Amino acid sequence: MNDRVAVAPVVTIDGPGGAGKGTISGLVAERLGWHLLDSGALYRLTAQAAVKHNVAVDDELGLARLAEQLDVAFPVEEGQPRTLLEGEDVGQVIRTEQAGERASQVAALPAVRQALLQRQRDFCQAPGLVADGRDMGTVVFPDATLKIFLTASADERARRRYLQLQEAGVDASLSSLLKEIQARDARDTQRSVAPLKPADDAITLDTTRLSIPEVVDRLTELLAQRGLVSGV
Repeated sequence: MNDRVAVAPVVTIDGPGGAGKGTISGLVAERLGWHLLDSGALYRLTAQAAVKHNVAVDDELGLARLAEQLDVAFPVEEGQPRTLLEGEDVGQVIRTEQAGERASQVAALPAVRQALLQRQRDFCQAPGLVADGRDMGTVVFPDATLKIFLTASADERARRRYLQLQEAGVDASLSSLLKEIQARDARDTQRSVAPLKPADDAITLDTTRLSIPEVVDRLTELLAQRGLVSGV
């Protein structure tokens, strides 16, 4: 937004990995019938494109060029969202811990973030947008209608990821997951460009002891208080 007029209301949902941003954002967007932006997927897709095209994760200019030309699509088929990179479904590939680690490294590069900035803003379309990420409310949509910062303890986020992997039949170490989350938090909060932090006017919600439906209901109430939704 910045120097452009918003064409629709925007709800930003920022926070660290494992706080529930993706799940919550998708459910809120579905309930409202709004568009959804999974900004983290764009960084994961850029990292995956780098693997595919043999671009090093520290080649900032090369990665920025990839980001500018990223051929991605998020079609929904039979109610299930898909993530396509150059026509190939990479939805499972980009959600691994290794892919998340690469994406975090890529996201720390200023040229890559700048290359993806306008692409993210272009998702703002009527009737509204729910934007999920780490700098949605601070950088990408600073004039958002409602800004939420979801958080949860590192232990709880590691536990959630561990259970997800177990359900998927993937072996994992809870202690290793906790270390990875703590390392990613440190990198995301300490990077020089767009560090992870709540916007000054964001509402912080700690999801450590909240269920998913409770968080969705709370966000819907906040939207209703602002006159953006009714009868939802």
